[in-house]
Amino acid sequence: MLELYIEQGNKRMRCGYTTGSCAAAAAKAATELLLTGKAPVTVSIDTPKGVPLTLDVMNPAFADGQAVCAIQKDSGDDPDITNGILVYAAVKKCASGIEIDGGEGVGRVTQPGLNQPVGAAAINSTPRAMIRRACGEAAERHGYAGGLSVVISIPGGQELAKRTFNPRLGIEGGISVIGTTGIVEPMSAAALIKTIQLEMSVRAAAGKKAVLLAPGNYGEEFSRTWLGLDAAQQVMCSNFIGEALDAAVRSGFQKILLVGHIGKLVKLGIGMLNTHSAYGDGRMETLAACAVAAGADTNTLQAVLACVTTDAALPILACAGVLEETMAALGSRIDATLCRHVPEGVEVGFVCFTNAPEFRGVLTKSSNADELMELWKVK
Repeated sequence: MLELYIEQGNKRMRCGYTTGSCAAAAAKAATELLLTGKAPVTVSIDTPKGVPLTLDVMNPAFADGQAVCAIQKDSGDDPDITNGILVYAAVKKCASGIEIDGGEGVGRVTQPGLNQPVGAAAINSTPRAMIRRACGEAAERHGYAGGLSVVISIPGGQELAKRTFNPRLGIEGGISVIGTTGIVEPMSAAALIKTIQLEMSVRAAAGKKAVLLAPGNYGEEFSRTWLGLDAAQQVMCSNFIGEALDAAVRSGFQKILLVGHIGKLVKLGIGMLNTHSAYGDGRMETLAACAVAAGADTNTLQAVLACVTTDAALPILACAGVLEETMAALGSRIDATLCRHVPEGVEVGFVCFTNAPEFRGVLTKSSNADELMELWKVK
């Protein structure tokens, strides 16, 4: 077990190690087995982060000139669906160099814009470099100057991939072997932001000039069932609306449409572009300010401020006869925040909705939303 910890909020959380580290360690162990006929009990590698790892070697096998070893993934306290999986490396001799490919459960790239070219196994650059270094160290230690062929496989990876972003990214047949540091830091916002940036890159590489954003599953479902949009084209941005806008601009998108629930988008009304509760709230205060602009009385404002959710405030505003005007005021604020965040020449719009049974539908939207939605309408 890796005894490395970080502080997240008020919690002390244990780090883990990436699929890339597992692949490199498994490849080094298999190389040792191939060249000596004896599998090591443990294997040591250095990670790009500078944290050394000594990991238990599992399920060694040697037959027909091929050595196989596995390493079990440990994600620490990170809620990673790959925690506990076995990452295998099968190593055999070849003429020269160190060849790396993916086998069972490792995805294959089918669209441009990813870390690896189309047709390659979804084993990213850093893990590939780690594998080459690990195998090279083992070969040098035992005086072997020939080549090595390494195939990484992850049993069960194809099923796991259905619960990842891989199908949306055009990675088929399994999960990716990833990790830029070799170490998993629990609850890493950086990892999610990286995924958003990666998906933007894939869509831009496919020639797309417009991008459809949603903070989460509510936005995806509303886009598909209510707005009639092709939700498969949607990029999930979670709470990182500002980061998603930045990534869209860097990727060269000229048109951006954000579809989100009022519970998220209301925070844009006070300029919050990271809508996670850890960064602040202000939902009811924002609604109250918009209700003031709509002419709401003191009793209505007090009732709104007492609400726990934005959906709960809607019937109060409707009963006071100021719902439409309040949503118009909120829409102006959201529009201003989005427009301030993108450069001139990039068109941005939004659709803000609710799923509250009595009011389900669009609450407010930008003046260009209908025109932008036509870009993703299912014909």
